[in-house]
Amino acid sequence: MTLSPLPRLLVEPLVRAALAEDLGRAGDITTDAVVPADARFRAVIASRQDGVAAGTDVAALAFHLVDPALSVAVERGDGARLAPGDVVLRLEGPARAILTAERVALNFASRLSGIATATASLVEIAKAHGHASVVCTRKTTPGLRALEKHAVKAGGGSNHRFGLDDAVLIKDNHIAVAGGVATAIRRAKAHAGHLVKIEVEVDTLAQLDEAMGEGVDAVLLDNMTPETLRRAVETVGGRALTEASGRISRETIGAVAASGVDLISVGWITHSAPILDLGLDAIETL
Repeated sequence: MTLSPLPRLLVEPLVRAALAEDLGRAGDITTDAVVPADARFRAVIASRQDGVAAGTDVAALAFHLVDPALSVAVERGDGARLAPGDVVLRLEGPARAILTAERVALNFASRLSGIATATASLVEIAKAHGHASVVCTRKTTPGLRALEKHAVKAGGGSNHRFGLDDAVLIKDNHIAVAGGVATAIRRAKAHAGHLVKIEVEVDTLAQLDEAMGEGVDAVLLDNMTPETLRRAVETVGGRALTEASGRISRETIGAVAASGVDLISVGWITHSAPILDLGLDAIETL
């Protein structure tokens, strides 16, 4: 899979902030004390586990920002499948720069590769049971949403809305305050521009009937059993996108996908996915 990197304009401020946090007020005092200024070496970042790579360009940028003289080559880019021992990045240049940037680079790559790996595991199951796409949510690390949603794409998933201004998503609390599904939808239609899609969350088939009577672009079928999901898909009959949500796991996603829904949204792939174990290994001094 070919996945274009995010624009550097978006990524660089995040990497700079992470480096500034790590360097603190006095810089890398350990490396500066122990490693001679003229020391050079070759190293690699390699995977310790099976998984899917993500954040490779972000990690490379961390090294370049510490020292543009570093040679950094991405061996396996975002979306690449990894096995234990597979090299992700190759590094050559000033030892101090490599050691100073190491943790920030690994933090980004390990975190984002973990998201890609978790996503890929769900995508594989969903495809085996239906046609549904696995999509992420807004349950992301503050400030890192663009990176984490990019990692979902690296794992074969798709992105839901990026923010509150992407689309109208009428949820249960909106409905409660508005006084009902139909009222909420009518107000949304009166407010939204002609290019803005409208999705509404429903908890019951009765609410679904009400939503379909008003006409929406998508329905979020929240915490429904697989059998109820099948009935909901039949009710919609292709008139809107159907999205299943709520407590989706590796154990449940197969049955959810088999219901025939179009989308399955999963929050934990961005808020709770375990990291992928990546490490930096020195090869030789120069």
